[in-house]
Amino acid sequence: MSDPIRGTRHGSAPAALSVLDSAMTGTGRTAAEALAGSIGLARLADRRGFTRYWTNEHHAMPGVSTSSPAVLLSRLTAETSRLRLGAGGIMLPNHPPLVVAEQFGMLDALAPGRVDLGLGRAPGTDHATAAALRRNAASGAEDFPRQVLELLHFLGDDFPAGHPYADRVYAVPGPAQDRLNRVTGPRGRLPVWLLGSSGYSAQLAARLGLPFAFAAHFNPRDAAAALRLYRERFTPSGTLTEPYALVSFTVVASDDERDARRQAGTLAHAMLRMFQHKSYLLPSPEEVDAYTYDAQERRTVDSWLNHVPHGTPEQVIAHLNQVQRDSGADELMIGSVGHSVQARLRSTELIADAYGMPDNPS
Repeated sequence: MSDPIRGTRHGSAPAALSVLDSAMTGTGRTAAEALAGSIGLARLADRRGFTRYWTNEHHAMPGVSTSSPAVLLSRLTAETSRLRLGAGGIMLPNHPPLVVAEQFGMLDALAPGRVDLGLGRAPGTDHATAAALRRNAASGAEDFPRQVLELLHFLGDDFPAGHPYADRVYAVPGPAQDRLNRVTGPRGRLPVWLLGSSGYSAQLAARLGLPFAFAAHFNPRDAAAALRLYRERFTPSGTLTEPYALVSFTVVASDDERDARRQAGTLAHAMLRMFQHKSYLLPSPEEVDAYTYDAQERRTVDSWLNHVPHGTPEQVIAHLNQVQRDSGADELMIGSVGHSVQARLRSTELIADAYGMPDNPS
């Protein structure tokens, strides 16, 4: 069986390549259309040799449809055969660790050896929605390390003696179920990643000996520093003997530079709305073209456009290569963005073509 964490580099890519998806739901589009696009994207990633497909957890955002990564991933287990499937990530403070362990135990049973679990500590939404999700005010980001450890014990069936859950509470499916049902033979441990856009999660991942994913689509300037901190403080574990890190960011590749900029502009406009405390809506390029920005709005939009590598495939991969050189990332994860499903699929395909990645239709 291939390494459950380390990806394989294909073609001329500088590192293993993976795909991040939010099932973007542009204005005038339905969630059904967006999720059908996600199925198509996973099939494409499977065919072209991308290492993994991850989807992230967001709530109360009309522009995305990934409120439940586990539900989408369960469908994708039947749509793919080689691709690793995972969450990038589950916002752990929103959920009891036992629930997450059981959901991803089920996914691992549906697609043995192909499931990843990425964990984040942000709410994935606004404060009011986070309060509605959590109900328990004590369950927040500050409790994240304890929640991670509890989840790891559920996944490993290894609570220490004397713990209230030891030999009494366990995740099903999971190793405890196999043990109690007298199932013999090796069982691979579900890979757990920590996600972040600062040094906090980098240090926690290093201390626990877990792989680390840096969200450069939120904070591209600090990627190299966070990965350096992760490597410097890494402690070998039963999961990893040496550090392994990926960097994820949003991109738009198109046959036409102007079209790439217009698609990237839809994301920049959605981010502007969030800064203005409005709902996250993904307008069409035509709606963006018709909008008149004031000076401050223009600065915000231009700043976000600078966060999104966009242009021809050659221009985008030149940026990806530079990110990999600067950060030393073991893996790059790309989230193609835009108002239409077709634009996102085309962007991903063009990047695979530009790197000379194989096309395996079988």
